Amino acid sequence: MKAVILAAGRGTRMKQLTREAPKPMLPVRGKPILEWILEGLLDAGIREFFIVTKYRAEVVREHFGDGGRWDARIAYGTQGDLPGTAKAVEPAREFVGTEPFLLSYGDILARPAPYASMVERFSQGRFGGLITVTRGEEIAKGGLVLFNDNFLMSDLLEKPSPEEVAALQRQGRLRKEGPFWYNAGIYIFDPALFDYIADVRPSPRGEYELTDAIRAMAAGGLPIAGLEILGRWADVRDPEVLARLEQDEI
Repeated sequence: MKAVILAAGRGTRMKQLTREAPKPMLPVRGKPILEWILEGLLDAGIREFFIVTKYRAEVVREHFGDGGRWDARIAYGTQGDLPGTAKAVEPAREFVGTEPFLLSYGDILARPAPYASMVERFSQGRFGGLITVTRGEEIAKGGLVLFNDNFLMSDLLEKPSPEEVAALQRQGRLRKEGPFWYNAGIYIFDPALFDYIADVRPSPRGEYELTDAIRAMAAGGLPIAGLEILGRWADVRDPEVLARLEQDEI
């Protein structure tokens, strides 16, 4: 299986920390976030990578080169002018080809084990995709994922408001006691994803959201399997998270 990693954004919440490099290249315990991701994927047996860059792309390319230092093959693409995570994936279409691929945001840190678990789970059925989730995160800062009894995704809400959560609970779609599944930002997709991305329209905040494409896949009859990430997981969203990771075991 191949892997695509999205590393195009600057990471404005990091403020001056990303003046010289994109957020995925910020160091954690002496190593860029992106390198931790790459090594975790290598541990799962993945050897072919496509890194999507834009802001300070040269920093990423100079560090990783062609991947030979890791006995891997790394190709690169540049996100175009249209904003959003859906458009960030588009440059990888030719690289992906006709086989399923793993997709990760470039600022998500997890231990290596979940990557192999994802590949195993995806192989257990005829799925259009797989979405990882974690619990204990504040869903208003990310995505709330709803599942049916077979742990297949039934819906995905980006940064739901308290009113939206309450409505889901009244409808019986979300239990008041939880669990509240937070989108962990690591996926596996059938290449059909690119067809759904092409139909995505700008969200209210003016961005082309990957989550809209995922919802459309599920609505179109392509099952999206769920997998809970166990163990350490971090969305490196701001300097506070970065500082905590410096003190934690990776």
